[in-house]
Amino acid sequence: MVGREKELKIRFVPGRCELVQEDVDIPSRRALITGATGLLGRAVFKEFNENNWNAVGCGRRAQPRFEQINLLDSIAVHDIIHDFQPHVIVHCAAERRPDVVESQPDAASQLNVAASGNLAKEAAGVGAFLIYISTDYVFDGTSPPYKETDTPNPLNLYGKTKLEGEKAVLENNEGAAVLRIPVLYGEGERLEESAVTVMFDKVQFSNKSANMDHWQQRFPTNVKDVAAVCRQLAEKRMLDPSVKGTFHWSGNEQMTKYEMACAIADAFNLPSSHLRPITDCPVVGALRPRNAQLDCSKLEMLGIGQRTPFRAGIKESLWPFLVDKRWRQTVFH
Repeated sequence: MVGREKELKIRFVPGRCELVQEDVDIPSRRALITGATGLLGRAVFKEFNENNWNAVGCGRRAQPRFEQINLLDSIAVHDIIHDFQPHVIVHCAAERRPDVVESQPDAASQLNVAASGNLAKEAAGVGAFLIYISTDYVFDGTSPPYKETDTPNPLNLYGKTKLEGEKAVLENNEGAAVLRIPVLYGEGERLEESAVTVMFDKVQFSNKSANMDHWQQRFPTNVKDVAAVCRQLAEKRMLDPSVKGTFHWSGNEQMTKYEMACAIADAFNLPSSHLRPITDCPVVGALRPRNAQLDCSKLEMLGIGQRTPFRAGIKESLWPFLVDKRWRQTVFH
């Protein structure tokens, strides 16, 4: 399932370099990834690109390998979809920070709802399978675990905009899929890209006590696993047009932020006595569900899924940010 294209390459020969044209294999299956400069989008792009897909990523920031696209520009969205003619679109782009959504509701709604509905319409126009990334925050966290058929009841504006985005996608494209996922972590460019990895500095700097939430139950999920699920779902759909609708995927290790921080400390042989568990419901910022655990049996019944153990995944994700390099020898050798 490959085609042939010409590609310019630089060849070095003794005393000079020359520009040559070579044939390269181009996979015939095409995937477009939105939000490809973000934590999840990078992992999804890499997963498709490394598994015999011709993947194109787009994002708000100009970066090598990725197209710079403003998803609020309907003409630009139309053009890239009609030019590339993707078989699959994975829509990772979103305003995913609950507190930012509360402070910038109009901008968040434009991206999470309006842009998603338009993308779904454009995908339908070229027959592309759209996977819309949603969240466990569409649920109120009072009756876990949640199946795809359970009634959503978001507690905060972020959850509400993502739920409205789900509806906009499915109304504009009945063949689309919604994939709800929980809190993510992975190999980041900055610790702040994930609510999990951002805790690392508090763990590392043990000379100062740190309060850690021990109330909200989370299921940290590796972006590599979500990326694999997206690809598996896309490949399943290419064989079976009935694969559509709403799906759930999540890690299966239940932890509070305090327990994650302790696990991170343990993974790097760091002390954790300075970490203080706070069991009260948080009173600052957007409301969060206590336990929005997702039931993933629907995807598992399709033979779809991948889970990386938290300790292994977090060690791989955080070691580049380890301040005390002496620990690397004890952790990795």
